[in-house]
Amino acid sequence: METGLLVLRLVTGLLIAGHGVQKVSFRLGGAGLAGGAEEFRRDGFRGGRLTALAAGAGQIGSGLFLAAGLLTPLAAAAAAGVMTVATTVKWRNGLWVQNDGYEYPVFLVAVAGVLALTGPGNWSADQALGLDPWPGWLSAAALVTGPVSGLLVRALLHRGPVTEGTSDRARAAA
Repeated sequence: METGLLVLRLVTGLLIAGHGVQKVSFRLGGAGLAGGAEEFRRDGFRGGRLTALAAGAGQIGSGLFLAAGLLTPLAAAAAAGVMTVATTVKWRNGLWVQNDGYEYPVFLVAVAGVLALTGPGNWSADQALGLDPWPGWLSAAALVTGPVSGLLVRALLHRGPVTEGTSDRARAAA
């Protein structure tokens, strides 16, 4: 079981962190911070660079903390939050990833939830620091607060998709 939790944490955490790196840099096939900001703009989010930077930092941080098994319930909540936002962006495309659907982000939300509930396992920073096992209420809270925070971010920052015909002035006002 310990080996399984380690592999699950490493794969999930590093994939989430890598996704964040793409949002803010040219590494791992990313389009840089300007490209990340443009992606958020096209998806209808306010904030441009700041939104891309916050999303990228949230993904990098939560992914690395999950991979390390450090502050696992909090890392899982953060990962579930950013991936819930991604789920809402892809919702209109349906479930399956071949249609740019939400299959992948919803899977990552589920894995983050599982790690919040199971804990990181014996081969983790939490275990080394004497933090594991976490109280059950904290794991349950992480399970709820992650997706809820993602939905709140969506509600606060989303203004609807920007169409190609939208003027630069209208984009700046949004």
